[in-house]
Amino acid sequence: MLTETHTKGKNLIQEKSFEFAVSIIKYYKQLKTQNEFAIANQLLRSGTSIGANVEEALGGSSKKDFINKMTISLKEARESKYWLRLIIESDIDKNITHLLADANSLVNILSKIVKTSKNETQT
Repeated sequence: MLTETHTKGKNLIQEKSFEFAVSIIKYYKQLKTQNEFAIANQLLRSGTSIGANVEEALGGSSKKDFINKMTISLKEARESKYWLRLIIESDIDKNITHLLADANSLVNILSKIVKTSKNETQT
């Protein structure tokens, strides 16, 4: 489960997306042992891409670049949600609701960041 801790110099979305990526990597290893290679690879790609794009956004060269990278992070979080829902509903693994909750949390945070950033550029 994602925590509310902050590391010096890091912000909430950095920490949450990093923690989520670590959880996804661990879960990816488990899926591979179940021979669920296609779904495992898709989830690994989208789940780790969230944090990578957040990091790129935070180092962005402009507000437009920041919004673009955060929007990509949001899309990747939504895709991760899709794969996790698919895993649960197809009876591959019913015990990953905590990962789905974490993905939902990331979607909510990233949605707010994108919306607020877009509103700030319009004023």
